[in-house]
Amino acid sequence: MTDQLARARVAKTLPRGMELSHFSVLNHLARSTEERSPAQLAKAFNLTRGAMTNTLSKLEMAGYVHIRPDWDDARRKFVAISPSGRQARDAALHAIAPIIARLTRTLGVERVRAVLPVLRELRLALERDDT
Repeated sequence: MTDQLARARVAKTLPRGMELSHFSVLNHLARSTEERSPAQLAKAFNLTRGAMTNTLSKLEMAGYVHIRPDWDDARRKFVAISPSGRQARDAALHAIAPIIARLTRTLGVERVRAVLPVLRELRLALERDDT
C-alpha cells in the first residue's frame, strides 16, 4: 500500500510526458558509470525484455537515451543516457524534491535517516534473491 501511494504521488509531479518507469530507467542510467544492455536493465527492474524494450523505445524517441549495437555481437545492444535524458532526470528530481522535503519534515530528519539504511539493505537483499 505504501508503495502504491508513493508511486502515485511521485507520478503526479513528474514533468509532462514522463512516466514513472521512464524516470526509474533514467535515474538508474544516470547513476551508472557504464552502458547497460536491455537485458541487464530488464533484470534490474524485474521486467520482461519486451516491457523494457517498450520503455527504452519511448525514451529513445524522446531523445533521452542512446541505443547502439554491440560492435562484437550485432544481436546485442547497449543503452546510455543522453545529455537531454540527464536534464529530464534532473528536472524530475527537482519536481520530486518538495515531496521528499515534506515527508522529511512530517516524519523528522532522524527517523528518515534511521530508516534509509534498512531500506537500502532490503533493496540489496531483494536484488540478490532470484526466486
